[in-house]
Amino acid sequence: MHRDNDCAVLPFSKVLVANRGEIAVRIFRTLREFDVGAVAVYSEADRTSLHVVVADEAYLIGPGPAAGSYLNVARILEAAERAGAEAIHPGYGFLAENAEFARAVEAAGLVWIGPPPDAIELMGLKTAARTRMRAAGVPIVPGTTEPVVSAEEVARLGDEIGYPLLIKAAAGGGGKGMKVVSDAAEAERAFASASREGEKYFANAAVYVERYLEDPRHVEVQVLADAHGNVIHLGERDCTIQRRHQKLVEETPSPAVDTALRERIGAIAVDAARAVGYRSAGTIEGLLSAEGEYFFMEMNTRIQVEHTVTEMAVAVDLVREQLLIAAGEPLSLRQEDVSLGGHAIECRINAEDASRGFVPTPGRIAGYREPAGPGVRVDSGVADGSEVSGFYDPLIAKVIVHGVNRDHARRRMLRALAEYHIGGITTLVDFHRALLSHPCFVEGGTCHGITESELLVEQARQFSHQTTKIPERSDSGGTLERRTVVELDGRRYDVTLLVPEPPHAELARRRRERARTRGGAHAAARDAVISPMQGTVLAVRVAEGDEVQPGDVICIVEAMKMENEITAHRAGRVTELSVAEGASVTTGQAICVVVQEGDDALG
Repeated sequence: MHRDNDCAVLPFSKVLVANRGEIAVRIFRTLREFDVGAVAVYSEADRTSLHVVVADEAYLIGPGPAAGSYLNVARILEAAERAGAEAIHPGYGFLAENAEFARAVEAAGLVWIGPPPDAIELMGLKTAARTRMRAAGVPIVPGTTEPVVSAEEVARLGDEIGYPLLIKAAAGGGGKGMKVVSDAAEAERAFASASREGEKYFANAAVYVERYLEDPRHVEVQVLADAHGNVIHLGERDCTIQRRHQKLVEETPSPAVDTALRERIGAIAVDAARAVGYRSAGTIEGLLSAEGEYFFMEMNTRIQVEHTVTEMAVAVDLVREQLLIAAGEPLSLRQEDVSLGGHAIECRINAEDASRGFVPTPGRIAGYREPAGPGVRVDSGVADGSEVSGFYDPLIAKVIVHGVNRDHARRRMLRALAEYHIGGITTLVDFHRALLSHPCFVEGGTCHGITESELLVEQARQFSHQTTKIPERSDSGGTLERRTVVELDGRRYDVTLLVPEPPHAELARRRRERARTRGGAHAAARDAVISPMQGTVLAVRVAEGDEVQPGDVICIVEAMKMENEITAHRAGRVTELSVAEGASVTTGQAICVVVQEGDDALG
């Protein structure tokens, strides 16, 4: 039994965190405040990752691809047994919202630091969740409560309730399996894509349809519930600024929510949590229309990436609350104790290149410096020399700030981002600097369409030129010293490695540019379609000899858990098609050549 300084009892002395990166490191910090051992698991691609280095113990669970490691329930439970862990915290992503994993943890005699498996299962089935919420009096977005089975059915719904529609994976979340349908002609492609993503990410191809609300705010509510019947909310988070349904910036309180509306949507969130017998930390996600209508969208039955802004504004450690709830303790605060103080903003720092359509940018970090100072927090899963893998989500760190009001927090974030240096790879740091300087953000607008505008990307380029660079550090004549931990027969050893000095960021950038334009005179003359990223081909939409138009999809490549459409840049006939479904591609690889009449004479 371990007691916190407020005498709360934890019935476990060692916790395995079934996750990686920044969330694993963040959970370890709270565990250490309880003097509870922190156990990491890692894939072969993550052997020297930060979460492995900072854990008390770490266990290899499989190869780089998540299916053989971070999604391998048997290997995770085996690691927990080897470590003597008494509880498992799933973090977010991977298995965090997998009811069968939660049941397997409990069946193994371990404490599950999360909600009841039945609640995970119900809220993970979006159509069932919508049915339950409607029965509980919680407002839902108009649409179906049963899965749709064909593109033709989607088109019929469009005729009935009007376009645009939103197709969503029935077991989805995190922006995966969501496709907007503007007219009947788009139904087939959107239905197929949403179904494919649902099958890939959630092992469930079922989809349903909602009315697509034009330019709503994405406003979610943090809830906490214990095993004693106490359910409270901790205010709202505004997560409106997104790209392709992926959140970029989150803040609390929402610029569009006043005290009366906060009480109303907070009550909706509490009712929703009670309706499923919820326990632990969770989030009710909703849409707020311009007219002030608030609709339940889904419930995330886990800690959220953006939980940090709530922690900053409410002064509560949500992971600590999760641990106490899992230990059977009542909530440490009541609804009347909750108040939002000041304003908090979070920027997600992804390994992506905004200037190239947000393509993932895996690689080695060469030179790293985090911002600091009053009101600044960085939750990071990387350090100098870290390898950012293409196997996983592009999120590598989060910058969170707290200010006395929204504009103070915005200016503080701009200061923090200007201090942040991540060399060797391209990230969204300068993109965020441009975004937070844009009038739409300054005014608290939805910034609809801004995140993909060329103007914003150009402003981000200007910020990149203004950033003060730090020199690459060489500690041993052409080598860098890197401390890491290795495991041998279940025991861990601190080791100092001398590794070749990473190439300068500028040299690395130039090398990437050369890879993207390689292919010689033949490829240049025939105008090859080049892969802008490293990844796996999910689907090929053309065949050798097909005629294509500009914008036609050649193939779909998955990189860092995102689907990316590779399109034709000119009209012509497809030749030299060199990829197939399931194949791997590298940055700069020629996908095919689009030949126009007269090209042969140039070859």
